[in-house]
Amino acid sequence: MTLVYDKLWRLLDKKEMTKQDLRDLAGISRASIAKLTKNENVMTDILLKICIALKCDISDIAEIRDEHKFETFNDTQDIYRLNSFFAGIGGFDIGFERHGFETKYLCEINPFCNNVLKKHWPNVKKAMDICKIDIKDIPDAEVWCGGFPCQDISVARGNSVRLGLKGSRSGLFYQFSELIEAKLPEVVIIENVAGLFNSNKGRDFGVILQRMSSLGYAVAWRLFNSRYFGVPQSRPRVYLCCWKNNPIKAMHVMFESVKLPKPENERKAFLTEDTLEYEYPKVPKVAYCLAATSGRHTGTDWSRTYIVCHDGVRRMTPKEYERLQGFPDDWTMVSHVNKNEDELDTLRYTAVGNAVSVPVIEWIAKRIHMQLAQPSVGFSEKDFMQQYVPEFSRVEWNEANLNNIDFSDVRNSYMWEKSGLVWNGRYIGTKLYPMPANPIKSSLKEIVEKNGVSEKYYLTSNAATGILRRVDSQGRKLFPPLRKALEILKNKKI
Repeated sequence: MTLVYDKLWRLLDKKEMTKQDLRDLAGISRASIAKLTKNENVMTDILLKICIALKCDISDIAEIRDEHKFETFNDTQDIYRLNSFFAGIGGFDIGFERHGFETKYLCEINPFCNNVLKKHWPNVKKAMDICKIDIKDIPDAEVWCGGFPCQDISVARGNSVRLGLKGSRSGLFYQFSELIEAKLPEVVIIENVAGLFNSNKGRDFGVILQRMSSLGYAVAWRLFNSRYFGVPQSRPRVYLCCWKNNPIKAMHVMFESVKLPKPENERKAFLTEDTLEYEYPKVPKVAYCLAATSGRHTGTDWSRTYIVCHDGVRRMTPKEYERLQGFPDDWTMVSHVNKNEDELDTLRYTAVGNAVSVPVIEWIAKRIHMQLAQPSVGFSEKDFMQQYVPEFSRVEWNEANLNNIDFSDVRNSYMWEKSGLVWNGRYIGTKLYPMPANPIKSSLKEIVEKNGVSEKYYLTSNAATGILRRVDSQGRKLFPPLRKALEILKNKKI
C-alpha cells in the first residue's frame, strides 16, 4: 500500500502551475518535490504547506494505491467496522454505512428505539443497558460512536437545574469511557447538545476532554449546525472526534484548510417565507430545532415550526420530523408496537427529536473513512493546527496542561471555544462558523407533506390562542403568515 501524489500533479496542471511555482508558493525544498515525484513519504508538515498554498485538502493531492486494488476508492473495497452506543434510532449507523462502514454492535436502552433498530438491523448484535455490558461481548471495530444522553446538560425547554455529568443520564459518559478504556478503538465520535460547553460552568466539557486525552486520544471538536449540511433545521450540536495517538487525523476529520464563509443572518431565516404569495403550505426557510416532544399539543409552545395550510395551521408530522433529520420516510414506523396512533406519534416524535442529524454524520463519516484508508505519517507537533486551519493561524496553544486541571473544583469556571483540539494535555481553540467549507442548501418547503395530512395534526382555536398569548407575553416574533393564520383561527368559534 503506497501513498501517491498523482492528484497533486493533475491539480498543478489544472492551475497551470509548475513544480517550481509550487516550491515558491508553499515554501518547500527541492528535495521535498523530488520525494513527492517518486511517491516517497514526506513529513505531514510538507503536505499541510501544500494544502494551504493550493487551498485544498490532503485528499485532493494524495491517495492510497494498492497494486491489487483500483486506483480510486469506492465503498465496496474498504469496509470498516462501527460500534454504536446510545444508538437511538440508528442515525450514526445510517450515516456511517453510507460511507463504507458496517455496523457490528448496537447498544440502546429505550424499548421503542430498540424496535426501530431491530427493524433495520435484525442481524446485528445488540445490548440494552450500557451499565451491564460485558466487555468481552463487544466486537472489535475501528470506530465507536455515541451521543450520551443530554437531558442533564440541555438548556432546552427551560430546564432550571442542570446536573450535567453528575446526573444519572448524562453521567453515563463515565460508563462509556470505561468501555473505551478497556478496548481502545482507533476512533471515537461523541455528539451532544451545545449546552455541553457551559454545563457546570464549563467543567463538564473539561472533564470529557481530559478523560479522552488521558486515554491517549487527540480530541478535535466543532460546533456544527445541521442547517448547513442539507437539512432545513437549525440544530447546533457539538461533535468530538477522538483519534488514538494521532492529532493530524483528528484535525483532518473535523477541519478544512479553507477559510469559512460568514453565514447570513441566521435568525432571519425563521421569519422569511420560503413559498410564493399564493402557494400553500406556507413555511419559513428554516425550521426551529426539533425537540423530543409529545404527540399532543397544548398551545404552550411557540418555538415549534408550524405549517400554514389553506385550511388551517398544523403541527409537523412524524414523517416530516424524519425528513428534517435526514432519515428515510417512515423510518420509525414500527407496525408491531402495541400503541394507539397518538401514543405511537409521541414515541416517534421523541425518538427523532433525540436523534442525530444524518447528513452531519455522513460528512464526518466520509472524512473518517478517508483518514482510516491513509497510512499514518510523521508530523511535527509545533503549529500544525495553525498552519492548516486559517482561523487558527493567529491562535496560540494554551500553556496550561489540561491533565493537571482539577475540574471537580466547583470554585472554578471555564469558557470553551466552539472549536479546538487537545493533544498530550495541550489545547487550542477559537471561534469557527458551524458549517463546512461548502454549505449544502436545503428547503423546508421541499420536505413538507402537501396533501393527505390527517386532521389530528391541525391546531384548535384554543391552541392558537395559547400560542399567541405566550408569544406576546414573551415579546417574541412569529413567522408573519403563521401569525396571520393563528389570529384567524383564534377568532373562529369552537
